[in-house]
Amino acid sequence: MKIGELARQTGLSAHTIRYYERIGLLPYADRDRSRQRDYDASILVWIDFLGRLKTTGMPIREMLRYAALRQRGDSTEADRRALLEQHRERVRLHVADLQACLLVLDTKIAGYAGPEPRMKNHDAPTDERRRKPAGARTARAR
Repeated sequence: MKIGELARQTGLSAHTIRYYERIGLLPYADRDRSRQRDYDASILVWIDFLGRLKTTGMPIREMLRYAALRQRGDSTEADRRALLEQHRERVRLHVADLQACLLVLDTKIAGYAGPEPRMKNHDAPTDERRRKPAGARTARAR
């Protein structure tokens, strides 16, 4: 398949495909008689995997490391697995952080559903809130 078709199928621009090829993230494509890139359909699976790594926040330098290990063959399976396991742990921690953020958002949204003045007070700009100076004490009745 030509680079334009690959770009359409993957959502990557032709420029990005050429860049990935140049830095070694994608293998060099075969060329047809007119010297145009001619990609095998199997590249789609690899590009999909790279897209998932990118979506999960793997830096390009680690993707390049993985690609280089992959290109060296079966003897690098343990190294590739270790790299993916480390990345998976970072993704799990990020997902946990996102879930905590989602809980805060859900709680905040639920606060707008009812007439709870305390929630509205917490949304007020800081200067509009009644704040006690540091060290101030509440007066007690004697």
